[in-house]
Formats: sequence, structure tokens, C-alpha cells
Amino acid sequence: MEAPIQPPPPGSGERRAAVRAWIVAAGIAAALLGSQAVLDAALNPYILQILVYVGINITLAVSLNLINGYTGQFSLGHAGFMALGAYTSAALTFYLGAFADRAFGGVPGAQTILFVLALVAGGVVAAMAGLLVGIPTLRLRGDYLAIATLGLGEIIRVVILNLDFVGGARGFTGIPERTNLFWVYGVAALTILVVHRLTVSTRGRAFLAIREDETAAEAMGIDTTRYKVTAFVVGAFFAGIGGGLFAHSVTYLHTNTFSFLKSIEFVVMVVLGGMGSITGSVIAAAVLTVLPELLRAAQELRMVIYSLLLIVLMLARPQGLLGTREISVRRIGARLRGRRRAPAA
Repeated sequence: MEAPIQPPPPGSGERRAAVRAWIVAAGIAAALLGSQAVLDAALNPYILQILVYVGINITLAVSLNLINGYTGQFSLGHAGFMALGAYTSAALTFYLGAFADRAFGGVPGAQTILFVLALVAGGVVAAMAGLLVGIPTLRLRGDYLAIATLGLGEIIRVVILNLDFVGGARGFTGIPERTNLFWVYGVAALTILVVHRLTVSTRGRAFLAIREDETAAEAMGIDTTRYKVTAFVVGAFFAGIGGGLFAHSVTYLHTNTFSFLKSIEFVVMVVLGGMGSITGSVIAAAVLTVLPELLRAAQELRMVIYSLLLIVLMLARPQGLLGTREISVRRIGARLRGRRRAPAA
């Protein structure tokens, strides 16, 4: 007599999906590490710089999508968190670089370890700022929240402008160049993975409930402030790491780089890609980073053409490129297999 088939334990499918996601992320990191030297030799510095900006903007757009797209909040302070991460990590590598050489000069990779710790520190400082400001601010809704976060970004920028040890009004120079494609796209893959795992978890259901109807979510017993602060802190953490990567790529920082227009750029990427679509944010970040470079031949008309293209696209697709849908590799493979089987049938 055959034994009855036992159903899989609850949550086993989610665990397998999580393991597969981490394996894919590790594979991407290994591929980037192996191809780093080849890409440095094969591509000219201009193309490499654009690819670095694309990866950094992907990190910033996906992290902001967690706040604006999945949780339904309208934050305009992402550039402020990016500035905190950039200046914190740059200050650590600038002031502790010589000490690391003296203390750990014989240890291979000492500067790389310092760089990684500086990136994490920048993310933590940005996350702490998001927590401290998010608790009172995220009780607001709609336009009031947008105004509050916009003011937060400007406050951070003005405070940094008056700190002499990070350059003040003259800017922060002498930052060591550490950013490369491996770190940029490794962080981008990690951001995508963490945001994806959050959105498919129980917290993700709470984020979506808050986005759809915050009053109904509160009536169902969801602590809306706590979940909004969670999304705010996670988004700020990855914005800080993205700022650290940006600082160690351009090697010069000025507060004018992190004005509210920078936050608007990230909001445009999220809206254009689709509010609540990770792959939409990735595509929009890549397109909006590369498009101004492709339009350089138009010179003075470059920004006019760029703005007109955005207006036309938003009129044609007000929900964004992908809306709330995601591009699934498994779904694409299934469609390709279906098309192959159709002629045979």
C-alpha cells in the first residue's frame, strides 16, 4: 500500500525562492568580479563612467520605489539621504586612509575593507537620519509629506554646506577613487534582491495595503506608521550606500549636486518606470541616465528634447512603462517554449 503524499511544509516555497534569489545574486557578483578587468580594458573611460552612473541610479530609483511606489508615500528627500551617505563614506576613507596604510599596510585589501566599511557606515547614517525624521514626519500624508521631506533634504544640504571638515562651501576634494562596476552593480543587485524579498513578504502586503487605502489598513489593525518608517529607513539605507558609491566615483563632492532637483530626478525614474515595479525602475533609471548623453549632439536643444520625450511618454503611458507589472525571466522562458511548441503541434 502506497504511503499518502505529504503536502510540503508551509513556507517551504518561499524559502526555496529566497535561496534561489541569493544564489542568483551571488552568481551575478561572481560574474561582475570576473569580468571587471576585461571591461576596464575593453571599454573607454567615458562608457565606463556612464555605466557606473546607470548602476548608481538603479540603486537610488529602486530604493525610492519602495517608499513611493510600494508604500504609496511621496518622498522628495532622497537626495538628502544620498548626500549623507556620500559625505560620511568620503570622510571616512579620506581621513582614515593614511591610518589604514600605516596600521594595516601589510594586509592585502586593507583599503578595500575600509571602503566597504565606509559604504556601510554611510548607509547606516542615512538610515538613522531616516528613522529620526521619519517617526514624526511620516504621520503626515500626501502633499504635506512631500513638503516635509523636501524640507528635510534642504536642511541636510545646508548643514553639510557649513561643515568645514568636509569642505563646506568650497566642496570636498581628494576623495580616493574606489568605485568600479563590480561594486556598483553588486550593490544594485543587492538592493533589487532586498526590495523584492520585502515586497513579497508579509511586510510587503502591509506596504501595499497602506498604498491602496491607509485608513482601511489602520482599521484592519496594521500599524501604518511603523511600516512606513520601515520602508523609509530601508530606502534611506540604500540611498546612503548609493551616495557613497557616487562619492568614490567622482572624487569631488559639492552640496549643489544634492539639491531638490536630484530628488526630482529619482522621482521621475520611479514614476516613469511604474509605481510598484522594480524592473520598471531599473529600465527607467538606465534610459534616463543614457538618454541625455545620446542627445549631446543636439547641444542647446538637448534638454528641450529630453523634456518633450518625457511629456509624450507620460501622456501615452500615465501608469509608467510597466505599471505595477514585473519582467519575469521565468515567464519569458515559458512564452518562448510555448512559441516553439506551437509550430510543432
